[in-house]
Amino acid sequence: MLDVDFAQLSDPGRLRDNNEDYLGYVQPATPEEARSRGWLFALADGVGGHDRGEVASHAAVEQLLAGFRAAPTGEPLGTLVARLARAANAHVYDLARQAGPGGSAMATTLVACGLRYDRAVIAHAGDSRCYLIREGRARLLTRDHTLAEDQVGLGLLSAKEAAEASTRHLLSRSLGSNLFLNVEISEHQIFPDDVLALCSDGLHNSVSASEMATLAGPSIALGAAAQKLVALANERDGGDNVSVQLVRIRSVERVGMYRGRLYKLR
Repeated sequence: MLDVDFAQLSDPGRLRDNNEDYLGYVQPATPEEARSRGWLFALADGVGGHDRGEVASHAAVEQLLAGFRAAPTGEPLGTLVARLARAANAHVYDLARQAGPGGSAMATTLVACGLRYDRAVIAHAGDSRCYLIREGRARLLTRDHTLAEDQVGLGLLSAKEAAEASTRHLLSRSLGSNLFLNVEISEHQIFPDDVLALCSDGLHNSVSASEMATLAGPSIALGAAAQKLVALANERDGGDNVSVQLVRIRSVERVGMYRGRLYKLR
């Protein structure tokens, strides 16, 4: 059966009084629920410079978690996570419209990870990220939705130029900005001892992927790893909120599908 260990930490940083990051998770109550629905982890970063960023991030994550808890059992994980991310976007968009005359510009990033059997489904919009740490190396599973990265995809900028571009922090997608959102979805096979690291840009702008892999190594407790990562980001910068979720896979249940039905693999 799929079993995980996890830790999460969010910190306002050294220069800000408020924290516009928000994170949460859904842990299955029974083995049957782990098989039929699974686990969910979510992290959101309220967009700086917009109204009520902390409201947007809180609303997005709580809407996502509530939808996951209420979802019918057995809905395909990819379909479920994508549907809930779009619903979270619509919820934040509606809240912004209801904020007062003329509405509000509230918006947030989102990265979410659903886990079931031996699969991880990642949904994201914005520049919050998910890394897969395996055998001492960290691989980025998400693509930043920024103007600079979009230009890389179009061949207009190199990766090096994008890293230095003035548009590298300007989001091209976020929850709440528009009624309809193209949420990016990816699915990955997971194995025991893998670690999934979800984080806001306050972390990945200051801490490299290789440092994440080292600090979240197999011999390090995840709670201590999360504290070290946040402390390192604050030491190097501290000008932004810093949030991380670390999920270590302890065991998986390998399954296949035949004629629409799941079966267990040995």
